[in-house]
Amino acid sequence: MPDKHYRVGRLSQEIQREVDDILLKRVRDPRVQGITVTGVDLTGDLQQATIYYSLLSDKASDGQKAQTGLDKATGLIRSELGSRLNIFKTPELTFERDKSVQYASRIDELLHDLNKKE
Repeated sequence: MPDKHYRVGRLSQEIQREVDDILLKRVRDPRVQGITVTGVDLTGDLQQATIYYSLLSDKASDGQKAQTGLDKATGLIRSELGSRLNIFKTPELTFERDKSVQYASRIDELLHDLNKKE
């Protein structure tokens, strides 16, 4: 069944590219500006897609606004995705903030502070 895994991986990459483009060009909500799609987890049956994103700002209020903006735009993003992808059924979309990006950023900050002290 390696073919199925290949299809899921390829479709995940395609979804990531397209959602990034849709956020940039089609969604007019200022709350979603500065969002970068960092990855997509797609279920094996291609019915559910969890889209991970990062945000330039570390402020919790900005994170909440971005999530609200994405939740509000999910319908538009999904229908736009459906017209761009050559698949039978567009997966349900869930947006989730990518915590690993925040974590890495925090480590960079701590290392930078440590280097300044030396």
